[in-house]
Amino acid sequence: MDNPLVSIIVPTKNSSRTLEACLKSVKKQSYENIEIIVVDNSSTDNTKEIAQKYTHKVFNFGPERSAQRNYGVNNSQGLYVLIIDSDMELSEGVIINCVNKIVSDNNIVSIIIPEESFGEGFWAKCKKLEKSFYVGVDWMEAARFFSKDAFQKTGGYNEGMISGEDWDLSQRVEKIGRVDRVNDFIFHNEGKLVLSKILKKKFYYAGKFLEYKESNLNTEKIAKQTGIIVRYKLFFSQPKKLFKNPLVGLGMLFMKTCEFGFGGVKYFFSSIKNNLIIK
Repeated sequence: MDNPLVSIIVPTKNSSRTLEACLKSVKKQSYENIEIIVVDNSSTDNTKEIAQKYTHKVFNFGPERSAQRNYGVNNSQGLYVLIIDSDMELSEGVIINCVNKIVSDNNIVSIIIPEESFGEGFWAKCKKLEKSFYVGVDWMEAARFFSKDAFQKTGGYNEGMISGEDWDLSQRVEKIGRVDRVNDFIFHNEGKLVLSKILKKKFYYAGKFLEYKESNLNTEKIAKQTGIIVRYKLFFSQPKKLFKNPLVGLGMLFMKTCEFGFGGVKYFFSSIKNNLIIK
């Protein structure tokens, strides 16, 4: 099929700070046959009003982004779906290159799009450096562009999984067909980052990570994703990049050490609580 319809699914909740830039980047795509579906979760700001400027397909659904994403896909018309967050912006060639890639080979069912972070302040620079190490690392990246048929065959995102759900879906899709990648980037707007905000976020998601870790999908990948030593080895595998700006490099290592520490504590107590509930 020439120029198949692509559905872009954007879950939102109080996303007014970033949503306009996100949807503008979708409208600027060189590929024109798209539909935008925004699935909001009862925002109290003007998220819905912003969304309605770009699409009439604005829904309200919850309780978490996995359920929102599945709802968006189920209400889409596209042959292919692209799942992005409201704080992401697309480079202009992302969709056309994803389409060209996936239609070129019937064995390809999903595509990884590399991400680059940007934001304000010192810690945003540290986060950008960290994310740069994950580009091209298959056990860290997850697919975002899918054949709708393959997506639905997997059952979509695990709605009970709040942390690790992207990795989980990618590993289930791998069982259906091949996961490929494009070189165009998604740009992730981290905003103005402060260390306390980073650690608070890590603390929250670490408490929700147990279900993914115990999913037993690809145990080798899960071991790498959760391995602290493996992650440090990845950082130090490119010392010139790591210490090109020594202050940012050291800041990133400090930030990750704090994340691992806070996340580890939360994960430990969540595991104990889970075992007590089971018993």
